[in-house]
This record gives sequence, structure tokens and C-alpha cells, in this order.
Amino acid sequence: MARLQVTQVRSAIGRGQSQRGTLRSLGLKRIGDVVVKDDRPEIRGMVETIPHLVDVEEVE
Repeated sequence: MARLQVTQVRSAIGRGQSQRGTLRSLGLKRIGDVVVKDDRPEIRGMVETIPHLVDVEEVE
């Protein structure tokens, strides 16, 4: 199964509550944080709502 490496690259300051909540749900708290998640539709959906705040790479 493929996995996604999600890195926070921009701050959540000034963003809406839902965007900040999405970052928290992914486990990201500050710029530079990296999490590796399973490639599932739920995770893809979260990442697609905040593409301006994160970078995503597929890893194995």
C-alpha cells in the first residue's frame, strides 16, 4: 500500500477554523512538521482542502 508524506509548509495563522482543524486532524502543528499517512480517500480529501498549506509526496 502506498503512503503519503505530508509536510506543513505554511502557517495556519489567519486561516479559517476548518483549515486549522484539518491540519490538526492530520497531526500537523507547526511549519516543518512531517507525517506519513496511508493513502486513503479520507486523507486525500483532507489534503485537497489545504493544498496551499502542505506539500504531499508518495513514499514507499
